Amino acid sequence: MANTLLTGAAGEEIARRFLRAKGYLILDANWTTAFGEIDIVAKRNDVLVFVEVKTRRAASTETALEAVTPSKHERILKAVYQYLHVHDIDSETVWRIDVIAVAIAGDREPRIDHVEDAFDW
Repeated sequence: MANTLLTGAAGEEIARRFLRAKGYLILDANWTTAFGEIDIVAKRNDVLVFVEVKTRRAASTETALEAVTPSKHERILKAVYQYLHVHDIDSETVWRIDVIAVAIAGDREPRIDHVEDAFDW
């Protein structure tokens, strides 16, 4: 379990650096609700972006992306609505949910796949 937590934390840090490099402002990380955790809350071009990060010790991000199941979608969406409510976010605010998959394999550079507006896939 500790190894899984370390892998997840490493992937989330990689994802935050990736987003910053693309011009995103990180607003929150590891925001927890009764429904689960929102890994990253960011903003770019006036769009609020909720990011689910999935990390695997593998050469490919395929299994990480497969881990975002319909039940995971539902929990993320409930957590997002809770975040919007708690932070009194205006209903006119544009927001979306992204998924970032990170594959860490040995000494290689991590592979990162960023799926924007992921709940439409």
